[in-house]
Amino acid sequence: MPTNSANFDIEKRQIAFVIFEDVKLLDVSGPLQVFSDANKILGHAHYVTTVASLSGGPVTTDTGVLLNTRRLAGLGMDTPDTLIACGGNGVFEASLDIRMVRAMSKASEKCGRVASCCTGAFLLAACGILKDRRAVTHWQYCNQLAQQYPAIMVDPDPIFIEDDGIWTSAGVTAGIDLALAMVEADHGRDIALKLARELLVYVKRPGGQSQFSEALKQQARTTSGRFDALHLWMRENITQDLRVESLARRCAMSPRSFARIYAAETGQTPARMVEQMRVDIARALLEQSTDSIKHIADISGFGNDERMRRSFLRQIGISPQAYRQRFDQSEVTPKTSPFFD
Repeated sequence: MPTNSANFDIEKRQIAFVIFEDVKLLDVSGPLQVFSDANKILGHAHYVTTVASLSGGPVTTDTGVLLNTRRLAGLGMDTPDTLIACGGNGVFEASLDIRMVRAMSKASEKCGRVASCCTGAFLLAACGILKDRRAVTHWQYCNQLAQQYPAIMVDPDPIFIEDDGIWTSAGVTAGIDLALAMVEADHGRDIALKLARELLVYVKRPGGQSQFSEALKQQARTTSGRFDALHLWMRENITQDLRVESLARRCAMSPRSFARIYAAETGQTPARMVEQMRVDIARALLEQSTDSIKHIADISGFGNDERMRRSFLRQIGISPQAYRQRFDQSEVTPKTSPFFD
């Protein structure tokens, strides 16, 4: 079973991507590009990338593009190496193929790291690799993963999770974040940040960040779209009076009717939504700027830093100061709008 991702004093690491018919191409190409470009930053071919499948040969991706692969059983993985199960619609059939499961399990035995991109977590789960571990997959499939494999501690929120050498990531582009985090584990933060610049990634996102912002979560919950325009206005006017009475007037409704219909449509109260939006905006500012916490509290609509602190503790369980210490990306991140999702 893989061990913790400690730095290994070696010249090369094999990074093997395991694929199957109808694999999602970006699950392969995104993180593969990270490791390839890392070699340029390092100035030598530290990472040797390989694409593998059960039988080897050409494999058709979800885009119709063919990828040439090596046979999974012939990879010769060892302690410094990383095995990554990619995702895509074909993963569900692949995870039911006993030959694939056996080959994947065998290949993972000596690897220092085993990982999955997106729904590739289902393949790791079928191999028993995720048993009794925290894991994540694309948010649309988290419930399915938890139901099919109750021994896995599925956390639907983070971009990626590392649990003692086992890495899982959320949907599609989160594989890039996972690969950057692996490069950081191998070579330190400075190299990872240089690589993020090279890839034109706005933020080298930490794994603890949410798969998507509160604005996207709300759109997913509000299927009718009735309050989409209101939510957009709220985010653009986050420092204004956003009490129920004010929001009701904007919707030409009585406060009582507005509060009732809003809760029925969104599953939460208007006040709760306002707080979530303000926390969401404050989180982006804490990550992307060097502004003081007091100033961030003002411009994100809290009014004072104590009110923001209470909201952070209530919403995400840590204070704004602790959040900044954990997730600050200001040294490489342009001061982009906190409303950018």
